[in-house]
Amino acid sequence: MRALLVAATGLALALALVLAVTAMGAPTGRTSPKPLLTTVPAHP
Repeated sequence: MRALLVAATGLALALALVLAVTAMGAPTGRTSPKPLLTTVPAHP
């Protein structure tokens, strides 16, 4: 019975954490206007 109580408490805390992070919203930020340039190695 004690294990069930601990599991329910952990689930409630995890749900509270998810709701708190969701309530904060997405961080404001911008992406770089410059594209990320990558080069392919020359084939020998």
